[in-house]
Amino acid sequence: MKTITLIIEGMMCQNCCSHVDKALNGISGVAANVSLEEKKGEFIAIMGPSGCGKSTIIRIIDDIIKPTNGTITVDGYVYDNNKEISKEVIQKLGFIFQVPNLYPWLTIRENIMLPLKIHKLKGEQYEKKADDLLAYVGLQKYADSYPNEISGGMSQRIGVIRAMIHNPQILMMDEPFGALDEDTRETLNVELVKIWRDTGMTIIFITHNIEEAVLLSQRVYVMSSHPGQVKTELTIDFGEKERDLDLLSDPKFAQYCTQIEQLIGHLALDEIK
Repeated sequence: MKTITLIIEGMMCQNCCSHVDKALNGISGVAANVSLEEKKGEFIAIMGPSGCGKSTIIRIIDDIIKPTNGTITVDGYVYDNNKEISKEVIQKLGFIFQVPNLYPWLTIRENIMLPLKIHKLKGEQYEKKADDLLAYVGLQKYADSYPNEISGGMSQRIGVIRAMIHNPQILMMDEPFGALDEDTRETLNVELVKIWRDTGMTIIFITHNIEEAVLLSQRVYVMSSHPGQVKTELTIDFGEKERDLDLLSDPKFAQYCTQIEQLIGHLALDEIK
């Protein structure tokens, strides 16, 4: 897979009351004021208090929200509040939000293939890929069902593979499992690790759940608010151990969780001061 560079420079969004100046400085593939070559297949988690700009970053990259200032650069293509994101750029990115937003009048297969209309991609190979992705997550028998006929966990699986239908190089996930019960969330975390390993995509994952961040990611970035910026980077290293639920009982897992909890607590105290 070709490495891809994504740069955020001096970006601010006044409409969202979230400053994103220097946010993500130092993250492979996502940086502020520095151009970095992304490590292939890296899994990054971003944490921070509500309102610090985590979701704003993703929405600006996706061109849902226009920045007040600054630029976004993806693989050499620059866009800002005066320039639309290009078709070439959007095809490199996949986005998953907390609510999968499946269209109730479309079948599951049709929902998965919906991004192809946006990207104006056609061909029988994509219908086959939709069926292959459904089989990959064990939902092939629901291809002709409708969203009201499947569970919340199933809907979120559909949201994940829908974001993969056009072969993105970077998958951006904004608290995708935040509304699910703990058991379903843990199951989907394990499935996401498998997707990450099998595809080699880079994943940028926003979450409020510390255990989720430690289980999934190789690096955790903790943001502060006022202004929103990355204050701390923590590398998560379990060596050759599999990223599965057995890690939850590993002493290092508890240590990492405690470190992050303390970092977030210290940042909160600093902001009060």
